Amino acid sequence: MLLDSQVNVRSDKKQFLDENFLLQSSTAQQLYHEFAKAMPIIDYHNHLPPDQIAQNKQFENITQAWLYGDHYKWRAMRTNGVDEAFITGGKSDYEKFEKWAATVPYTMRNPLYHWTHLELQRYFDVNEVLSEKNAREVYETCSAKLRTPEYTTQNLLRKMNVVTVCTTDDPLDTLEYHQQIKKDGFDIKVLPAFRPDKAMNADDIEALNAYIQRLEEVAGVSIDNFDTYLTALKKRHDYFAENGCSVSDHGLEEIYAEDYTDDEIKQIFDKIRTRKSLSPEEALKFKSAMLYQFAIWDHEKGWVQQYHLGALRNNNSRMLRQLGPDTGWDSIGDFSQARALSKFLRRLDNTDQLTKTIIYNLNPADNELMATMVGNFNDGSVAGKIQWGSGWWFLDQKDGMIKQMNTLSNMGLLSRFVGMLTDSRSFLSFPRHEYFRRILCNMFGEDVENGELPNDIGWIGKVVQDICYHNAKNYFNF
Repeated sequence: MLLDSQVNVRSDKKQFLDENFLLQSSTAQQLYHEFAKAMPIIDYHNHLPPDQIAQNKQFENITQAWLYGDHYKWRAMRTNGVDEAFITGGKSDYEKFEKWAATVPYTMRNPLYHWTHLELQRYFDVNEVLSEKNAREVYETCSAKLRTPEYTTQNLLRKMNVVTVCTTDDPLDTLEYHQQIKKDGFDIKVLPAFRPDKAMNADDIEALNAYIQRLEEVAGVSIDNFDTYLTALKKRHDYFAENGCSVSDHGLEEIYAEDYTDDEIKQIFDKIRTRKSLSPEEALKFKSAMLYQFAIWDHEKGWVQQYHLGALRNNNSRMLRQLGPDTGWDSIGDFSQARALSKFLRRLDNTDQLTKTIIYNLNPADNELMATMVGNFNDGSVAGKIQWGSGWWFLDQKDGMIKQMNTLSNMGLLSRFVGMLTDSRSFLSFPRHEYFRRILCNMFGEDVENGELPNDIGWIGKVVQDICYHNAKNYFNF
């Protein structure tokens, strides 16, 4: 038996996060460095605050840019035993960063470990492995750069070769910041996306009535019945289109596709306005009617509609009371998706009113379901008209991306895939596109090396570039 001192140590170990990170073959390296790396980024779904882009915000320190609002990091810190005061509480920005730095070594094999160090390298040229030991040095180095003109929000986007971003906006939004960005001539397109989920939330009558009251003011329409409600919402849909919007988005547990009559929906709306309780069936019918109506408007304008399905939100009611929603208490749900999704898409397709559509699942158990469902409604009118979207939220990591792309390859056409997005609130999250591209190139490279694909680097390189950029460019037509 060898003693520890006698164990042979391999000398050919790869360096952590070197230029060939995740690229396991010479073919993968060629595909990435010669074809994928330099492609521009179209980030067609994220939650970046448009006011911070319009104002060309300057962050005071890396905590503000990196930890504010990032519930991925918050969940990891909580799991690591960090008190909430250092996460969303009143501790100083440096104290919060220090706790994150102390957590990072414990995130090994979580995607946060890769993302953290990719972002430190790409934005700040910091090549050290972050830990509690170098927290002060890294904090000062990154924060000093963030206070320079080269690190404003607009320049952070330029640094990553971003050409288009689509924010996520409620129909009540004035879009004043999008207008300002366009007026100022910013060279990166910043476009709104229409997300009307609050307008159909019949599960909370009080919140929906408050929303309707605000809609009356914003749209300048007196809402006294369902028809005038649709009139007001249609005005906002038109307003978004006038301001460059060509994408809608919904974040739902599942697609709503209950049968209903127009008279039923009008009566249900009257009950909502008089604050009478709805039965679960009535609430489902109302949501189904609204979801269908939004899809009809999207088709009329030739928009792309997106459906993010399967999140079970706000599981921890105690912390929801303390911190509110979107603070890290959501998980994957096990909702039944197939029948309602098929019914919803079929109803639109029956009248040829199904616009380009992207469907995202959060439960990986639904991968094959989604990959085969989209094929039912690809009618040849547009390449990849109905898309199965990239690994989302808990699935936008190495394993999730590989499974999504392998399933799509087996059951559809990976070559027509519109690729990656950040779905992030952070201006420092764009190396996720690089992460995706490296994984994509490694998959193709492995197949070439194994003789499963021909060694036609020119064609495969084109397919890689299409997935990274050209497919999205042609699909969205921004």
